[in-house]
Amino acid sequence: MVISALILLVSNTVFMTTWILPSEFFTTYPWGMKAAPLMTRWAADVDPANVLPEYPRPQMAREDWLNLNGVWQFAIVGYAPPIHYQYNILVPFPMESAISGIMSHSERVWYRRTFTVPAAWAGNSVILHFGAVDWESEVFINGASVGIHRGGYDRFEFDITRYLRDEGENELVVRVYDPTDAGFQPMGKQSLWPSGTFYTAVTGIWQTVWLEPVNGTRITDVKLVPDIDNECLNVTAFVSGVGASTATVNATARDGGTVVGVGAGGANATFSVPVPAPQLWSPSSPFLYDLNISVANLAGDTIDAITSYFGMRKVSLGVRDGYHKILLNDNFTFQIGPLDQGYWPDGVYTAPTDEALRWDVEAMKSLGFNMARKHMKVEPDRWYYWCDKLGLLVWQDMPFGQNTGEEGHAAFELELRRMIECRGNHPSIATWVVFNEGWGQYDTIRLTGWVKELDPSRIVSCASGWVDFEVGDVKDLHQYSPPTCPVSTSRAVVNGEFGGIGMHIEGHTWTDESWAYIRADNQTHYHERYGQLLSQIEYLAEHAGMSAAVYTQITDIEQEQNGLVTYDRAVFKGDPANISAANQFSVEPVLYRAIMSTSQLEGQLWNYTTSSPGAGWQNLSFDGSGWSSGPGGFGTWFTLGSVVRTTWDSPDIWLRKAFNPGPLNATEIENLVFRVQHDDGVEVYINGILAFSATGYITMYKNFDFNAGGKAAIVPDGHNVVAVHCHQDWGGQSIDIGINVRI
Repeated sequence: MVISALILLVSNTVFMTTWILPSEFFTTYPWGMKAAPLMTRWAADVDPANVLPEYPRPQMAREDWLNLNGVWQFAIVGYAPPIHYQYNILVPFPMESAISGIMSHSERVWYRRTFTVPAAWAGNSVILHFGAVDWESEVFINGASVGIHRGGYDRFEFDITRYLRDEGENELVVRVYDPTDAGFQPMGKQSLWPSGTFYTAVTGIWQTVWLEPVNGTRITDVKLVPDIDNECLNVTAFVSGVGASTATVNATARDGGTVVGVGAGGANATFSVPVPAPQLWSPSSPFLYDLNISVANLAGDTIDAITSYFGMRKVSLGVRDGYHKILLNDNFTFQIGPLDQGYWPDGVYTAPTDEALRWDVEAMKSLGFNMARKHMKVEPDRWYYWCDKLGLLVWQDMPFGQNTGEEGHAAFELELRRMIECRGNHPSIATWVVFNEGWGQYDTIRLTGWVKELDPSRIVSCASGWVDFEVGDVKDLHQYSPPTCPVSTSRAVVNGEFGGIGMHIEGHTWTDESWAYIRADNQTHYHERYGQLLSQIEYLAEHAGMSAAVYTQITDIEQEQNGLVTYDRAVFKGDPANISAANQFSVEPVLYRAIMSTSQLEGQLWNYTTSSPGAGWQNLSFDGSGWSSGPGGFGTWFTLGSVVRTTWDSPDIWLRKAFNPGPLNATEIENLVFRVQHDDGVEVYINGILAFSATGYITMYKNFDFNAGGKAAIVPDGHNVVAVHCHQDWGGQSIDIGINVRI
């Protein structure tokens, strides 16, 4: 029994109250893995004595290090340091996870463990590294505070040398505060109230913790930027310590055991390493060079050294087939990949093992994807390492934050910069996505320009879906089914989210209260629906200049059941060979010449009426001079896929326009098509002859062949009239039309 005292100060009068804490308070619960509603097969491989043993930072590796993952003491208390640590937790699994052994949430927690510095490290500085701690963490060594870090997704470190004891054990304590979505900081899809598209919260240490011995003058970070045009790698080594100003940095690039280039320069300055006739990195050929970087003092002695790797690749925007497109190594490759949110049923934010982390990347490759959009999360370096090594392009989102007020803006921008700095060396990352839809969106133009300044070597998307500000390299639309894409004359166009087919797999669901955007009853139905979606994507790639598309999503997550794979990674819902075949289309754009332009890019003048014009309205001789005049397209502004410049909100509209197609030979007449966006049913006449009709609606511009009557009716190099009737049934409404010839 322990007697504790509480001192209350009320109106300058001191009262002391004593109470006896029950002995149960001092009980220590041993670590034991909990059981989540679903567990992956890798959970059984978790060894508490050897947790995530792989070196956590492959692009800046040192030979000598000490992994501090494993069983730590853990307390769920408030602001003050705990009197007693009641629990044991398995680091680095967040407390909400089953593998952690806690599987509950608190916004204020404390960690503790002891460690002994190896005797061989004597004379070196000792650096304590954290891969990531969500969100605010204060670190104590032997009772002294060594620093506070704020940020849930970036690695950080402290030089703890002066706090260490001369011999024996040292105490490491970490205080954590994380308000999740009750706060202002970036938290991605985490929520204290998981539902819809938000999931379990993550608190505390969730990436590897480790120690390293280093020289007093050392490399703290590196920046690697490949330049395939000039056949070199631009290297910047950031060096700290008293000898940094006079240190020399040496870099050697190797292809296996063969040296391909060497370079040298000053600390904290950029220099080039030649890479002649480089082997280029791509998803189909993910070639990586080895890189050694060392620091020498004035005497020429090596005082620090790291090993790294890099890929020679270029991501840019260029015009191909009349469209701005995303290019890889100056060539266009259609990028197709899933949304990947990086959640695990048993580890939440932390994969059970490195093999599990690798499996996710291999699964995406086996399904025929060449890209993934990392959604609302920044992964440990080893996930990007597997993308680099196995060949998977990455679109990296900045995790969502409430972004309220100056404090919220500062927190968002700090972590945005750190995301780019900490992950910017990975060749797999091709695109930075500043905002997802309208979530926490602010100062979009400024922030997009800032990201371009921080990293001009990559594509930047100002916002994936929803509110676009006409800045950055990408215009992104979210449309699930049927998928479509936006229009831009200066940027690449993409669909950042489509699909979302859900299929229930008995015994592999997190909850019975699950949902999906689309439902499939069985695998045959699943294949059929997926094939239909990808056929539409292929059409957009060939006919609308679309550069990329992101399917929702790779795995189920908690209540969201629209993954290609179950949440426990146990069952592929579609046969991988079937899904891969649907994804493996080659884009062969069909080229057209406009002979009567649509209003998609520039408004075209039409005569129109919304009152019934009577018989003969479609004929060449009809007098439509009493009709109104206005620019296309016509409809309501909220209609999906439309370009509306003149409002039409009544049940019907009739349009007329005179045009001269110019000279047309017989082959060109045979290849005439209407380019149409309609909602709903439409009839199109050429000189009074019905040339095309359709029912229903489409959410994009599509090309439709003239029928035989339309081809016969058109007058080459002469006066023609196109007449259109569109009828609205329900929902949005729109109509726009042009005429092209296939060349």
